[in-house]
Amino acid sequence: MKILSTFFCLTWLTAISLYAQESAWKPVPGKIQTSWAEQVDPVNPHPEYPRPHLVRGNWKSLNGLWNYAIRPKGENRPKSYEGKILVPFAVESSLSGVGRNVGKDSILWYQTRFSVPSSMKGKRLILHMGGVDWEAKVSVNGKEAGTHQGGNDPFSFDITSLVKGGGQQDLSVRVWDPTDEGPQPRGKQVRKPEGIWYTPVTGIWQTVWLEAVPETYIQSTKQTPDVDKGQLKVTAQVKDLKAGDRIRISAWDGQTKVAEQEVSGGATASLDVANAKLWSPANPFLYKLRIAVLRNGKAVDEAGSYFAMRKSSLGQDNKGIQRMLLNNKFLFQYGPLDQGWWPDGLYTAPTDEALKFDIQKTKEMGFNMIRKHIKVEPARWYYYCDSIGMMVWQDMPSGDLGNQWEPRPGVLGKGTEQKRSPESEGYYRKEWNAIMDALHNFPSIVVWVPFNEAWGQFKTVEITNWTMKKDPSRLVNSASGGNFFPAGHIVDLHNYPEPAMPRPDLFGSRQAVVLGEFGGLGLPVDGHVWQQKDNWGYQSFKTADDLLNRYSTFMTRMQDLIRNGLSAAVYTQTTDVEIETNGLMTYDRKVIKVPEAKLKSLHDLLYKTE
Repeated sequence: MKILSTFFCLTWLTAISLYAQESAWKPVPGKIQTSWAEQVDPVNPHPEYPRPHLVRGNWKSLNGLWNYAIRPKGENRPKSYEGKILVPFAVESSLSGVGRNVGKDSILWYQTRFSVPSSMKGKRLILHMGGVDWEAKVSVNGKEAGTHQGGNDPFSFDITSLVKGGGQQDLSVRVWDPTDEGPQPRGKQVRKPEGIWYTPVTGIWQTVWLEAVPETYIQSTKQTPDVDKGQLKVTAQVKDLKAGDRIRISAWDGQTKVAEQEVSGGATASLDVANAKLWSPANPFLYKLRIAVLRNGKAVDEAGSYFAMRKSSLGQDNKGIQRMLLNNKFLFQYGPLDQGWWPDGLYTAPTDEALKFDIQKTKEMGFNMIRKHIKVEPARWYYYCDSIGMMVWQDMPSGDLGNQWEPRPGVLGKGTEQKRSPESEGYYRKEWNAIMDALHNFPSIVVWVPFNEAWGQFKTVEITNWTMKKDPSRLVNSASGGNFFPAGHIVDLHNYPEPAMPRPDLFGSRQAVVLGEFGGLGLPVDGHVWQQKDNWGYQSFKTADDLLNRYSTFMTRMQDLIRNGLSAAVYTQTTDVEIETNGLMTYDRKVIKVPEAKLKSLHDLLYKTE
């Protein structure tokens, strides 16, 4: 009876604790919300495993309600806090439960406590943070674990030596983010949102989690397919590898092993994938990958992953015009400009289902590509693109704006490069390198885009050549919309609202010609807008039928452009964002302005055009 009584007492206390957490949080009212906002669990938001390319079972999410305080920049860690914030939602967002701006003169402080599960005892403890904007100083039990600068790349710290023997562990994070008052990459965030510029995002905006690993463990892998040779190149980065340790890497088609190789530490494995099933939007086939560290023939660490056999390249057509190829064949690439913003979570989708929704709808609309615009997503977003079958153009988030833009290719005298300070250049180079490393293994990414519309564009040829050298397995769109330089694989025109293209007789012999942005047809839907007045699109309509009729003329024109050498196009945009009402869906995702089937019937014709 005593044991039973203790059990019921603990159950009751747990229930009381969960109720207290739920009652301590509610979304900040005043703006539209998605339907997923009601499904957010404040006890365990975003509970899914966050790293699809290196999967282990012994982990723990630290998402949930944390303490927060906003203090002047010069102050030390506060002794008391102002309330609760729901991690992983940025402090400015509705779903954070706070809805406050921070600014360059203030610090956002986070604090929580966590326990170490018994399954993690005696192992290394790695603290992971998927994304914190912008500078994060992390402490455990009052001792500094490390500092990271960069709002778009994941990072981790080994906190084994900082954890106490038992009981609750204290975790605090000090965040500073100057938004558009600093030179760091910050995408479309500004202090005073207007037009195409949006609300600031400060602090933790992706999952925080704890992982237990052995003394010798796999830190990361680099996986690069070679379709022409029928091989997959794999390199594993291993911490504390011992003399004589071996790395075993095996590839699997379901439960069937298709290749395996053992290599020494630091060596690259070359797996022969016979009769490879090639990845494409029509057939997004993914192989499984298993990686193990062997010591005296026994595995001391193992992790699961996946890969695809996919090639992104250029090739001339019968007119001598360069075309973008997928698996050595021309496939017209067409997709929306995808900002990845949410009315309730800002940078962060309310739930994993919501994160997947935009990709699914884009696929149902008949697109085969997404341009991820001036933002980086959580790893699970790219996994969904891999598994659903959606090619991705990945932008580098911009920062340090101020130079002149020339949107016309082949024109001198107006466009300029930004004269960045060494500090500013360093921020860009470090973060772009980290982003490319973090996203390298996702086969859906077929194009890197270092610059957009001259926003902070600097040393274009050097940055483009560096990007091409770092990852020769993908195409590089040097400067989407300009400023234009003879660098990279692609020349990319922006033209609103009608589709157009760079002249292939002038540019097409050396680079693929693409339409990197067009459209922007606006349709505000009452009850589903960020604000009631002063919304805008590049061309606005009053009915969905009028918008569709105009869009249909664009698709007819697009077929002519494809015949003349156009390789790809990007329509603005997936959803409305804040005061922009030019999305195919409303910002809250509750209204799809043009039926998916009607769009798909128009888009299918583009892929059949020769």
